[in-house]
Amino acid sequence: MYYFIVNPNSGGGKGFRIWKKLKKLLACSCAEYEAYFTHGPGDARMISRQLTEGSREPRVIVVVGGDGTVNETLDGLSFNGPVTLGFIPGGTGNDFAKSLRLSANPRRCLKKILHPKYHKQIDYGVLSYGEGEVRHRRFAVSAGIGLDAAVCHRLLHGGVTKVWPRKLRYAAVGLGQLIKTKPVKGYLVLDGVQKVEFNHICFISAHIHPSEGGGFLFAPGADCSDGRLSLCVVHTASRLRLLQIVLDAMLGRKKKHPGVRRYECREASIHVDRPMAVHVDGESCLMQQDIQIRCIQKKMRVIL
Repeated sequence: MYYFIVNPNSGGGKGFRIWKKLKKLLACSCAEYEAYFTHGPGDARMISRQLTEGSREPRVIVVVGGDGTVNETLDGLSFNGPVTLGFIPGGTGNDFAKSLRLSANPRRCLKKILHPKYHKQIDYGVLSYGEGEVRHRRFAVSAGIGLDAAVCHRLLHGGVTKVWPRKLRYAAVGLGQLIKTKPVKGYLVLDGVQKVEFNHICFISAHIHPSEGGGFLFAPGADCSDGRLSLCVVHTASRLRLLQIVLDAMLGRKKKHPGVRRYECREASIHVDRPMAVHVDGESCLMQQDIQIRCIQKKMRVIL
């Protein structure tokens, strides 16, 4: 039995168009399946929890949507029994699919899911935040605090035409947020032992996969199965330098910049002197001053 979690609104309606094709292909394949559709934020999380909570039976869950749908599905999963994930990209960014080199062709993706030859155990991350009652959010691709999260927040709240490609929308919103951004003081504690302080933090992103935002390459060395986070700290008081860093990431250039530091760790604690926007896979975690991030090694089993 295959359980499809479909976001029909992903990619500006792309998810719905893909599902119509998949439905015809599934009818020809005679595969047993159930399809569940999301209608708003939190639905994919609720569906995946209902499908896996308390169950020790094997489950094959197929996500049709973008990175946000993957995020919610992952966040709701209960790993009581064997869970295998398939993914048919239908979003605008699809950093998760690109990192795993999944086909953009729905027919090819479905064929591999129905007749799998290769599986891979990959990592995911967990972000913890909040005072008093601590909240935990899983993420598949990346999490961040600062400018990159502020851009995600702005994109979520609309105001930018979705006719533009995601990377262009990300760049346009990013330019506006870059002009407004005010670097802060803060520090990281890596693996509980190494403390690193910064005076002009613009943003910190923690990666399981190399890129975010539809191809912004902030962590070119990230490996999704090494049990480690790849942290990118952008710290500069110069808006011109910050602009160059973001442009090079957008164009996939692996250049070294004085205002960029990268670290590898299993877990990290991050403190900033004033609240900044926080995101997981582009989904908002509001404004925070303190966050903790850790990597869960090779817990996700995906069909390649």
